[in-house]
Amino acid sequence: MSDEKKKPRNPGRRTRLALSALSGLLAALAALAAAESVAAVVRPQAGPVVAVGGAAIDRTPIAVKDWAIRHFGTDDKLVLQCGILALLALFALALGVLALRHRRIGAAGVLLFGVLGAVAATSRPDSSSFADALPSILGAVTAALLLYALIGRLLAPSREPTTNEPDGWDRRGFVITAIAAAAASAGAGVLGRALNGSSSQKAVASRNNLKLPPPNSRAPAVPRGAQVRVAGASTFITPNNEFYRVDTALVVPKVDATAWRLRIHGDGVRRPVTLSFDDLLRRELIERDITLTCVSNEIGGPYVGNARWIGVRLADLLAECGVAPPSRGGPADQLVARSVDGMTIGSPVEDVMDGRDAMLAIGMNGQPLPFDHGFPVRMLVPGLYGYVSACKWIKDIELTTFDAYDSYWVKRDWAEAAPIKTQSRIDTPKPFARPEAGTVMVAGVAWAQHRGIDRVEVRVDDGPWQEATLAAEDSYDTWRQWSYAWQATKGGRTLTVRATDRTGEVQTDTRARTVPDGASGWHSVVVTVE
Repeated sequence: MSDEKKKPRNPGRRTRLALSALSGLLAALAALAAAESVAAVVRPQAGPVVAVGGAAIDRTPIAVKDWAIRHFGTDDKLVLQCGILALLALFALALGVLALRHRRIGAAGVLLFGVLGAVAATSRPDSSSFADALPSILGAVTAALLLYALIGRLLAPSREPTTNEPDGWDRRGFVITAIAAAAASAGAGVLGRALNGSSSQKAVASRNNLKLPPPNSRAPAVPRGAQVRVAGASTFITPNNEFYRVDTALVVPKVDATAWRLRIHGDGVRRPVTLSFDDLLRRELIERDITLTCVSNEIGGPYVGNARWIGVRLADLLAECGVAPPSRGGPADQLVARSVDGMTIGSPVEDVMDGRDAMLAIGMNGQPLPFDHGFPVRMLVPGLYGYVSACKWIKDIELTTFDAYDSYWVKRDWAEAAPIKTQSRIDTPKPFARPEAGTVMVAGVAWAQHRGIDRVEVRVDDGPWQEATLAAEDSYDTWRQWSYAWQATKGGRTLTVRATDRTGEVQTDTRARTVPDGASGWHSVVVTVE
């Protein structure tokens, strides 16, 4: 047996494989930095991560979207973006290793990703020009050139005197190129953030400088008894920072109110108009308490909130444009609202103009709309789920028919008409709580917007329904709180709630998922009484 030590198996090759993977990652970072800088000039929504993420949302099956909302809530967009970046990093590492053996193919693979990003950007509903493809294309070209150069350093003979190592490569050239690329990427990233910040400064300034005028028609004061005094119950008015947000915008649009315009046109619009934000401020403003509900809200879910809104009555505005509802001979039965992010939402014209407080809202809980909730102007219609009524960042209203046009969600198999279903929720005690035996206060909310809540009942296990105490009603467009003093005995218990609306309809116990027109069923919580 030989006493000679075995020589290491080509350590230079392993080093170059690792550095080739690093080269792919550096190329990907350079692509993102360059693309985001260009996107800041073109428009932020044209950036490759946002464009690919938006395209993924557009093409994701409803069941998967529903699952993401249930499990990640308002963080679903962050999870999607992190997933895109993680996949990009993995592909970049793989392309870097591939390029070590096939240099040109690796660079071509980077260019292919740029083409995919460009296609995604130009296929988005809010894309209006080929300029949206530029960020992805220029980013990909930057990355391909950098990867080609870095791999070239790994394949070039070393310029340094070496020992008898047969697998030498240009270490100095690689290090210099890699450091320069990292520094340039960091600089481009800083530039992109600065440009994005500059483009949004006017929007932020327009909101900061806005002082909401007093409404011509004020909302009545919230009745003193509208809020139940039970720990754990929802607040009657949902604070802006706690109000749910469900939309498809990966980047929240920041629109300058001074440059904002709204166009109203289409079938039966005898006098088309284009309105500025100042035009809205000069009109009669109404203030109303209205509860909004997302169609993605599961039984007992959090995607419902109540706020005090200020805005312009939409029916009056449409009437001034010559619009008549179908019941009065109007040719259009659908109002299509378009957002600056490309979202389209279709609402029944009859519902918008039947006397309810449908509005173009400019204020929320005494403040200008937050950017997350549609600043400078959003639409809302009491009694309809948000996907057929609550267009945020609205810029265009077209009158048409349901036969002629399918809006974004209808194309994805959601229902055309979606009145909010009668629902109720137990806020306290929470599921799996362990209250002590004795009097336990059960409390929650019930809603049937534009119909109102007439009764709420609570059942313990399979016992008889017991009538809960209703809090004072603000209006039939808001939720209504309720409470029930439960004489709890030891053991595992199931609490169930149901509501009856003002039409006499009792909330159904038939369980249904959110698709196609909202969830149904009774909300229950299981607790253990000690």
